[in-house]
Amino acid sequence: MPAAGRKGVCKVAYAEKVKLRIRISEQEVHYAGGLVDGAFVLKLYGDVATELLIRNDGDEGLFVAYDSVEFKAPVHAGDYLEVSGWIDKAGNTSRHMQFEAYKVITSAGIEGCPSACTVLSEPLLVNRASGTCVVPKELQRGLQGS
Repeated sequence: MPAAGRKGVCKVAYAEKVKLRIRISEQEVHYAGGLVDGAFVLKLYGDVATELLIRNDGDEGLFVAYDSVEFKAPVHAGDYLEVSGWIDKAGNTSRHMQFEAYKVITSAGIEGCPSACTVLSEPLLVNRASGTCVVPKELQRGLQGS
């Protein structure tokens, strides 16, 4: 990774996959039945993208656009999500990223036991997306020319 304060062009390898694990709270519920708005997952992707840019370029950068978003399964309050992202392409100032969100824990659905949960034997893909971020040109460091 580039050293803090380093000037000039600095090529580095792509950052490792960045992961967040988060419990979805009741505050995130937007629809009946404890259903969470899909935009909440996109907000988490923004956090992943920010970390990727900081690790690779030393700057938070800006998210420009999503080119693909797929909602695959519902997310409810109480679910635990594992959200990950990685840079798959890089230009002079652009970084194209892939994102995935998997449900890893969910409600056990036991009547009378609202706090009972189940660790899923296989994570369930709830969302997949890809998009592009940019970093300031004047930094002149990171994954340029890759």
